Amino acid sequence: MNTLPEFLLRYPRRYLLLAGWLLLLFLQENTLSLIADFGLFSALGVIGAIFANATGAGGGVVFVPFFHHMGFSAEQIVATSFAIQCCGMTAGALTWGRHFRVYHRDDSQWKPLSGALLLTVPGSVVGILLAQWASQSTALPFAFVPPEQLHVGFGVFSIFLAAAIFASIPLLRRTRFASTLTRADVIALPLIAFVGGIITAWLSVGVGELVAVYLIIRGRNITMAIAVAVILTACSVWPAVVYHLVQTKAIVWQVWLFAGAGAIVGGIVARHVVLAFKPLQLKVFFGLWVLVMGLSGLPLF
Repeated sequence: MNTLPEFLLRYPRRYLLLAGWLLLLFLQENTLSLIADFGLFSALGVIGAIFANATGAGGGVVFVPFFHHMGFSAEQIVATSFAIQCCGMTAGALTWGRHFRVYHRDDSQWKPLSGALLLTVPGSVVGILLAQWASQSTALPFAFVPPEQLHVGFGVFSIFLAAAIFASIPLLRRTRFASTLTRADVIALPLIAFVGGIITAWLSVGVGELVAVYLIIRGRNITMAIAVAVILTACSVWPAVVYHLVQTKAIVWQVWLFAGAGAIVGGIVARHVVLAFKPLQLKVFFGLWVLVMGLSGLPLF
């Protein structure tokens, strides 16, 4: 009989992650002071990752307005948001990937998942990298957003995103879904991913939800569309964070240490949230949240 707890045997990698995080935490100077000052960011990471992985939108929808109201600079907001999402979206992508392999490998409604990722990941990564590394060039005006306008850009995009979410709600009542990608999808998905990648480079949110909304509008399975968006975002944030590691060096590491750990937890449990609630309920709640966050980012006169 094994002496180790059954749950430890079932999820060994999760406990190795926990052990690694605890080791990293206790290697910091003034550990207790660090926990007191930044420990609550763990809750922010959990909340942000649950929203991100349960809807397909990036965690920036939660992190950007929160960090803005805390007084972070525009570079710190985007860089720290990307770093946290590297934890939460990766955990969510692995969880959704396992869900697909175990439950939907032979499900015709989930067949577009692989094709959609092949069509969107390259465009998203190219859009992000082009926007980031050309951000100091006047030759590519689309690649530069003044840092002081970050909150305004986030507000405008969030309101647009909320409108798209609400517009897609009637489509959630479908019971039959398309099981293939059409020629129009093959053309549209890379373009949407490219534009979404540029927006994501600016705001740390965008490409996942744009692709998810498109797939839902085009009659694909809602849960599959969310899975595509989560995996796409996870593949996008890792190349995106390199720019901030090398160029801006603006990641607030104390925040990342706690919010990133919380984001891993949120990314793991988000799938259960999606499966526990109806897609209609999730979209209405999330649409309202995005709308409120968007309005909060706009200047009031």
